[in-house]
Parts: sequence; structure tokens; C-alpha cells
Amino acid sequence: MLDLKEIFSVTLILFSVIDILGSIPFIIIIRKREGRIHAEKATLISAFLMVSFLYLGQSILHLFGLDVQSFAVAGAIVIFIVALEMILGITLIKDDPDAKGSASVVPLAFPLIAGAGTLTTILSLRAVYQEWNVLIGILLNLVFVYIVLRSSSWLERVIGKSGFAVLRRVFGVILLAIAVKIFKSNVFPS
Repeated sequence: MLDLKEIFSVTLILFSVIDILGSIPFIIIIRKREGRIHAEKATLISAFLMVSFLYLGQSILHLFGLDVQSFAVAGAIVIFIVALEMILGITLIKDDPDAKGSASVVPLAFPLIAGAGTLTTILSLRAVYQEWNVLIGILLNLVFVYIVLRSSSWLERVIGKSGFAVLRRVFGVILLAIAVKIFKSNVFPS
């Protein structure tokens, strides 16, 4: 049964976890490195991951003998590395010249958009809200993600080079803090 209040709650929760606006500096870095962002590809892969996790998340993790905490810690480590790149202006994740366009999958679709935080949140939301309402909240977020990915060039022009440099470091620190929080809450639960 569709419930607008539930859909609104799910959408806002996922919006804050995905934090696509906070990821704009990183999206611009990927676009510069790759030459372009494959918005459709990144959005579709993110959709596949999120919807799959909504319906099969626990089963997929159990199939590999993993728990949600281990999955979250692995995602936190990848996010930590990405944050270090943003803050220090270095490249730790090397580009594979034979895999042009792969950045739209890793690290953009996973773990930036459909990362450990998003996927574990989806599992948590499914326990509280109706399945259809969670699905609609996921789809609404993906529409917004697609719009941001498609307008990364325009956003870069509006922000400018100096604004981009500041934002990259600020959001790098925020991303680093998110990685530490995910790591800490899953390694040292209170």
C-alpha cells in the first residue's frame, strides 16, 4: 500500500545517505579523469544494486558468508581512500587504460552512490517501511542522482576552479568522516 508519508521519509533518509550533492567535487574529478561521466550507466548500475539489495541483500551477503558489518567496513575503506585522494590531491586508485568508462561503475555507482551505507540503509528501511514505499524512495533518489550526474559540467562552470578546489577538500574531509563513522560503528558497535 502506497503511503506518501513513508515515501517522503524513505526519500529523505536515502537522500542524506547517498549525499549526491556532497559528491559533486568527486564526480567532477572522475569526469576530468575519464573525459566524461556515463550518467545513464552509473544510474542504472546503482539502481540494479539498490533494488537487488532491497529484495536479496541479506541472502546475497549470507551466500558469501558475509554479514552487514563486514560489507559496511569494506565500503568504508574504499570511501576512505577516495577521501584521501580528494584531500591530498593524489591518485591512489590508478586508472586502467583498457577500462575507459569503468569509473562510472567503480567508484561512482559503487561505493559512492550505492555504497555500503546506502545498501545497509536500504536493508534497515525494508524492516521499517513497506517494500513499495522503499522502492519508490529509491527511484526518486535515482532520478535526482541522474540529474546531478548529467549536469556535472554545468556545475563545474558555476562553481569555478577555486571554488572546486575548496569544495573538493571540504567534501573530502566530510567523506573521510563518513568513512570513519561507518568503520567505527561496524567495528566498535556501542
